[in-house]
Amino acid sequence: MLRLAFPLVSHLPPKKPPPIRPRPPPARRYAASAAATSPSSPLPPPPLPLLPPSSAYVHLPFCRKRCHYCDFPIVALGSSSGTTAPSRGADDPRIVDYVRLLLREVAATRPVSDDGVPLETVFFGGGTPSLVPPLLVAAVLDALRGRFGLSACPEVSIEMDPGTFDAARLRELVGVGVNRVSLGVQAFQEDLLRACGRAHGVEEVREAVGIVTACEGLQNWSMDLISSLPNQTEEMWEESLRCTAEARPTHVSVYDLQIEKGTKFGQMYTPGVFPLPSDTESANFYKIASKRLSEAGYNHYEISSYCKPGYECKHNLTYWQNRPFYAFGLGSASYINGVRYSRPRRMKEYAEWVQKLEDGTWSHESRSSDMKDMAMDVVMLSLRTAWGLDLQSFSKSFGKSLALSLCNTFKPFVESGLVIAMDMEQRALPHVDFELDLQNEGDFGSRVAFIRLSDPDGFLLSNELISLAFGIISP
Repeated sequence: MLRLAFPLVSHLPPKKPPPIRPRPPPARRYAASAAATSPSSPLPPPPLPLLPPSSAYVHLPFCRKRCHYCDFPIVALGSSSGTTAPSRGADDPRIVDYVRLLLREVAATRPVSDDGVPLETVFFGGGTPSLVPPLLVAAVLDALRGRFGLSACPEVSIEMDPGTFDAARLRELVGVGVNRVSLGVQAFQEDLLRACGRAHGVEEVREAVGIVTACEGLQNWSMDLISSLPNQTEEMWEESLRCTAEARPTHVSVYDLQIEKGTKFGQMYTPGVFPLPSDTESANFYKIASKRLSEAGYNHYEISSYCKPGYECKHNLTYWQNRPFYAFGLGSASYINGVRYSRPRRMKEYAEWVQKLEDGTWSHESRSSDMKDMAMDVVMLSLRTAWGLDLQSFSKSFGKSLALSLCNTFKPFVESGLVIAMDMEQRALPHVDFELDLQNEGDFGSRVAFIRLSDPDGFLLSNELISLAFGIISP
């Protein structure tokens, strides 16, 4: 699932940077985030995937309606489900039956470790999880606590859409253990929200922001925005970024619209063709976001993620560090013991899957990662972040010759500034130091310890640069 975030094309290592057109990398929330880490300090080396998971993703698939760009596995409840009353939804049999099924999956899942490694993060994604009554969210948390254990202060995130909750419901969610909210705003223009098929308008956005910021006991919250929408102008994008900065969330996620097959947008539009922006215009949206959010005090710590200092999404760091994680629910994907596998995307098949899991008759088609796959995952995920690729750790895990080959491939991009070489303290180094390390056959750590993509230009070319790396790892 992570691999699909980057459409790959084959490239041969160039002698000079090829003429490539920048476009924001396709960044999407994954259906699958310890103390906060600051971009000023290096991440630890990627843990081995055989370590026990300490994170869990829980898929709550219910929405009022399907947005025009959405291809996630969801269950559309209808517009009548949009009430903000906390008690509503508790008797909706679709929600109740699904949560019962989810609890059965949790109960039938054997912990990877017998040592009682507790969960440090839980992420309720969807769908629109804020449509699920707090008592049912509490039931899932209780099940996870009973089966795997929760740390003393876990990060518990939940995605919420404007118009699906009021102050009382949010207080209930905080009361049962939720301490981080991801608010799906997407835009601050009525026309854009309507064009996307969103079930909320700007008035509901402002009301939701007010509820979240006034909620006692909730200091950590994120806002989602989407760029490259149909007929979106630079002025609209600037306004959305300005409104976001004024709301002062601790975290901001900025996604570039991707046209997926099978969606309404997939039937209506062709990428790069009006009313969608060109690649150049999309790249400009990305640059504007990087500039405006940085000016507002946010660290650009991952391709599509910005945060105030100390407020990185701990659950998402699980993905960027290529660490294992549990996942539960319709269409969700796990990474356990070096194996990635997904649950069915249709409810009937998912119910049958849970029954087989309980009976012990489930046999899954999985792909165990070989060394090439693991190396590609490490490169792809590391180069999405501001910390970059730890060359010393990569060399130890996958061999000095492969690390040297990657560095030689990136050499012209270091010279052009699209790739930045850094020392152990994450300080940028001149490209001559990078070349000296190559001449010394990769004595990584003596000078150059990390390489990262520059912000924003290197991030904009991440697809092409990572594809070059993949061509070296698996020619």
